[in-house]
Amino acid sequence: MLGAQDILLKYWKHDSFRPLQKEIIDSVLEGQDTFAVLPTGGGKSICFQVPAMMQEGICLVISPLIALMKDQVMNLQKRDIKAIALTGGIHTEELIDLLDNCQYGNYKFLYLSPERLQSDWILERIKNLPINLIAIDEAHCVSQWGHDFRPAYLKISELKKFFPKIPFLALTATATPRVIEDIRTQLELKNPRHFQQSFERKNIAYMVFEVEDKLYRTEQILKKNPQPSIIYVRNRKACLNMSSQLQSLGFTSTYYHGGLSSKEKDKNMQLWMSEQAQVIVATNAFGMGIDKDNVKTVIHTQLPENLENYYQESGRAGRNGAKAFSVLLYNNSDSIQTEQQFLNILPDKKFLKTMYNKLCNYFQIAYGEGLDETFSFKLNHFCNKYDFPTLKTYNALQFLNQQGIITMSQEFSEKINIQFLIESKEVIRYMSLNPNDEEIILAILRTYPGVYEVKSNLNLGLIAKKANRSEEQVLAVLEKLKEKEIIEYKSKNNDATILFNEVREDDHTINRVSKYLEKQNEVKKEQLLSVLHYIKDNKTCKNRLVLDYFGEETKENCGICSYCITLKGKITEADSIADKILSLLRTASLTSREIENQIKMDTKDILSVLQELLENNHIIIQANNKYTLKS
Repeated sequence: MLGAQDILLKYWKHDSFRPLQKEIIDSVLEGQDTFAVLPTGGGKSICFQVPAMMQEGICLVISPLIALMKDQVMNLQKRDIKAIALTGGIHTEELIDLLDNCQYGNYKFLYLSPERLQSDWILERIKNLPINLIAIDEAHCVSQWGHDFRPAYLKISELKKFFPKIPFLALTATATPRVIEDIRTQLELKNPRHFQQSFERKNIAYMVFEVEDKLYRTEQILKKNPQPSIIYVRNRKACLNMSSQLQSLGFTSTYYHGGLSSKEKDKNMQLWMSEQAQVIVATNAFGMGIDKDNVKTVIHTQLPENLENYYQESGRAGRNGAKAFSVLLYNNSDSIQTEQQFLNILPDKKFLKTMYNKLCNYFQIAYGEGLDETFSFKLNHFCNKYDFPTLKTYNALQFLNQQGIITMSQEFSEKINIQFLIESKEVIRYMSLNPNDEEIILAILRTYPGVYEVKSNLNLGLIAKKANRSEEQVLAVLEKLKEKEIIEYKSKNNDATILFNEVREDDHTINRVSKYLEKQNEVKKEQLLSVLHYIKDNKTCKNRLVLDYFGEETKENCGICSYCITLKGKITEADSIADKILSLLRTASLTSREIENQIKMDTKDILSVLQELLENNHIIIQANNKYTLKS
């Protein structure tokens, strides 16, 4: 059997381990329960992949992130390592085949979500596998104090009964001391060895600026640092707006959010990865598995939900060790707005009960029924029908999803509905006159024999495959048949699908999980207060504030954050002058003299900034020599 170093070189083409990787691998190989806290980009997956390859049997990897699971399986397969992921949406027959492969096909890795462990028959099958290691990725999800608690993770400890001698390896990138203690308890780790890298990223300068005009400041930063950048925003609308604003300012920019199709995500991601776009504007859906080492700047233009996410997102900068910047831009109204919005969108027990009840009524599910039923779901239509606030409803649905009561998957796929309107002999006649369309029509008729009698949901990809044509060609034929009134054809985009994992029991269902909801709301409020403390504390090094949050003490200031630079007097006043000018011009048009009187700073500096704002088309000068904002 090859040693750890040999495995690393053979499959990953690296000749040395990153800090703590070898120590974690040795601990696991000695059969010890192990806890590893490695920051983003610290190489967590190597810690279970290498020891699994050194032993007979299969490594069980439990992960909450479908995208990350798929990404890791694909990367392993590229290296000729046999790996399988049991993600959502796989039918039972296929699951049985995949588990058979694991049992008899010399597979080395089985990835699955914690929710899969709730199926007794899957658990039974796993019990019979030659498991050599159980890795729990994103282990902070085990803790009720963590930023993404998943109750299904609480089931993992049951695996201890079936595999008492197999080590557990818990991995996370971000965890506070309270969360670490909770994970150890919940997973029932036996005297675990604890390995933790410092949370300090010495090359990242944490910058927090209170600004009036976020777009102006973003423009300044991107001009100063023309290397690859990420801008994080709160929602899809802001994503599109910011990207198009940057394009109008002359930057190459693209965007990424959860509502894009896989094709669009891949296309936009490639534009940025290949540096055809300097900037990618994204929601927090972006980031998992992203490994671009030369990101210079990460900018947050809205307050993050918690410091864990902020730290992870900031950590996507400077992976190559070069100096990088994590910039958070806020203004006065942000904290007030965020607080109000945040509290307004947290669902309480009463709202959850009402929403769940209406959801069941919406799909006409009777009491005691609904198990394993799947429905197409339009969130906006549902909210309008019952006069529910959209974000609060979405959070309530996400909570039911986390609890395993429903499975909500955002598909954004095209749903196609067809029915033939003419008799079969007329269809045959049409095909003889239009031989180019014949293959596609035959594929539809063979796949959906009832398409003359009832409307049938058409699988576009399947028909294209059977007819040996592209999806575009199939759609063109459908449009043609519709025009000639041969078929009735409707297509619409699905927002999501909802699968009910339990029978409808109204109050009983919600009462069972409401304690988790209350705790989750409490945790989220605490996390928001930590974010507000981070931005408002202007007497402490920003790096120290981040480290302190994660329970890491340091007496030394970092010397490069926005607080430390202010101490050194290195910050030019130009940026703050620009913010003050723009703020004044929002209320009235002013001459340079009037601006000077109100700002009370050096005349030369003010005139220099006014010149710069004119050159960059942020302001214009009127015939009466008054400056005004460019509309």
